Amino acid sequence: MSQSVTIDTVPVAFFDFDGTLTTGDTLMPFLKFVVGTPAYYTKLVLISPVLAAYFAKLLRNDIAKQIVLKHYLDGYQINDLFELGQRFSEEVISSMLRPKGMECLRWHQAQGHRCVLVSASIDVYLSAWAKQEGFLEVICTKLENDTDGYVSGKIRGKNCHGEEKLKRVNKWREGLGSIETFAYGDALADIPLLTSVDNGYILIRSGDFYKV
Repeated sequence: MSQSVTIDTVPVAFFDFDGTLTTGDTLMPFLKFVVGTPAYYTKLVLISPVLAAYFAKLLRNDIAKQIVLKHYLDGYQINDLFELGQRFSEEVISSMLRPKGMECLRWHQAQGHRCVLVSASIDVYLSAWAKQEGFLEVICTKLENDTDGYVSGKIRGKNCHGEEKLKRVNKWREGLGSIETFAYGDALADIPLLTSVDNGYILIRSGDFYKV
């Protein structure tokens, strides 16, 4: 008689989102979806010095991100953003998915593994997409809102990027014991997480995932 498998022994696979399960960044397309094309490009001109400083490594990722979010989302209601996020996940993200990344996700799901999305992208659209794709949980950057539900562009806590990803995953794993773990990413910032699991894979130029 076979012994039943308990949830505590089921392997876990952690997936980065932008560039790993998609073909590129999703934050800027989401902001364009929210404010519309004319306003998006007007604001883009205004924040171009911020983006230039970020790409030149003169400005930290989290600082640049909050400046961008403030320019685009300040004054929006959080519930409205979640509704827009649902539409964005259905209308836009579906056309940006990376076949190889989704193939890996489906393989883990077919094995019955627990799949967790870990991303620096924001919850207002990731939550909807992750739910429809069968993820157990989402670990991501969250927008802060006031008591009336308005957002200013500030994020709650820290940006879920680099070492912060690893910290959050380690907290999530507390008490799980010794289980097999997998992780998938596409950038140097994902290396701390990828090297902390049993099986870490990074996307390489060929479009395949290479075990680190």
